[in-house]
Amino acid sequence: MPVADSVTLHPEAVIHHPDLVNLYGCRIGAGTRIGTFVEIQEDVEVGANCKIQSHSFLCSGVTIEDEVFIGHGVMFTNDLHPAATNGDGSLQGAGDWTCQPTRICRRASVGSGATILPVTIGEGALVAAGAVVTRDVPPYAVVAGVPARVVGDTRFAKGEKA
Repeated sequence: MPVADSVTLHPEAVIHHPDLVNLYGCRIGAGTRIGTFVEIQEDVEVGANCKIQSHSFLCSGVTIEDEVFIGHGVMFTNDLHPAATNGDGSLQGAGDWTCQPTRICRRASVGSGATILPVTIGEGALVAAGAVVTRDVPPYAVVAGVPARVVGDTRFAKGEKA
């Protein structure tokens, strides 16, 4: 089943094509909309009134606060030192690595094709399309590039003073 029984799905959440997603062990808040071909793994929390666009991947350890926008094809990671095997050549199992947390704070936006390593993206921040975020992003910062660097402030873009 594309939406597993282990999902806590608020009755007001919208999954446009439930047969074309892969959700398991996660929580989805009220008013959140999830596009096609999205995978959301166990231990992910998505707040209220978020928008998760198609082809995005939210791995274990990700927390999305309220009113967050995740663009098309956004990839999250949860391991800073990924490996298939241990030093002795044996396959790694669940106990051989540590899931690193990622937090996307309220009203932040992540552009299409961005890659997000285990970081915190601050409230109201904007990650440009295609950026690779390797460090925490301050609240209201605009970041772009590979690796992502601060290039602006979302409050100025809206005519507000910092």
